[in-house]
Amino acid sequence: MAERIVTANGVEICTEPFGDPADPPVLLMMGLSGSMLWWDEAFCALLAGHGRFVIRYDQRDTGRSVTYEPGRPAYSGADMVADAAGVLDAYEIPAAHVVGVSAGGALAQVLAIDHPDRVLSLVLISTSSAVGGDRRPLPGPAAELTRFFTTPPDIADRDAYTEYLVEYMRALTGGRRPFDEEAARGLVRGDRERASSYPSIQNHELVDGAVPHAGLSAISAPTLAVHGTADPMFPPEHGEALAEAIPGARLLLLEGAGHGLEPADWETVAAAIADHTARL
Repeated sequence: MAERIVTANGVEICTEPFGDPADPPVLLMMGLSGSMLWWDEAFCALLAGHGRFVIRYDQRDTGRSVTYEPGRPAYSGADMVADAAGVLDAYEIPAAHVVGVSAGGALAQVLAIDHPDRVLSLVLISTSSAVGGDRRPLPGPAAELTRFFTTPPDIADRDAYTEYLVEYMRALTGGRRPFDEEAARGLVRGDRERASSYPSIQNHELVDGAVPHAGLSAISAPTLAVHGTADPMFPPEHGEALAEAIPGARLLLLEGAGHGLEPADWETVAAAIADHTARL
């Protein structure tokens, strides 16, 4: 199916559906600064092949969704949560199975807590608690990541910023698996070429996070936490803590996987999502 611009929560959001609309719906929520391209088309098709109607979409300030002047985002994390509900409204879907990765998983937690009627089940990939008070002491990011947080090149320098992101993506794999440098570079370049305002992706770093009205124990949706054992951003203890804090949650550890969803795990994760969403 083709991309579709919808009005969600009062703004234009670019979406793309996969599969049969009559199948159980799955909404994919990407993390900060990544467009829906970071949910690879092949993974979306694989999940749709399990009999799911899959929707990926560009968060604000990414891809072809609404953008704001760089450095001046006129929205909050709560708006990004409301956008997800608005996408479901645009597709006339009362409730969906929600899958969030990284910061998208934190937004998905808030959606499940504050709008439980919209979430049939929850899958949290490479993420941590959206509720600070629910956290037991957890390890922070690996030392090799910290330099990427403080020394980015000028985003206007196309080549330098591309190489910076490629090396950041390499670090996120955790170093236990081979890294496909050319595929990573192609993703970054494709993201830039497709974006309405690529510099606006940095606005996500300035947006206040969404704080749910209750703790993780309030999540009633059946939850699956998926976490790589080599995740350098959120070490696996973060996934374990989620599974402990959310009632009835299950944990799937991916041996050697880093932060995010790697091609080597697509079939495993798609099958796990299909099984998890079939339990209702």
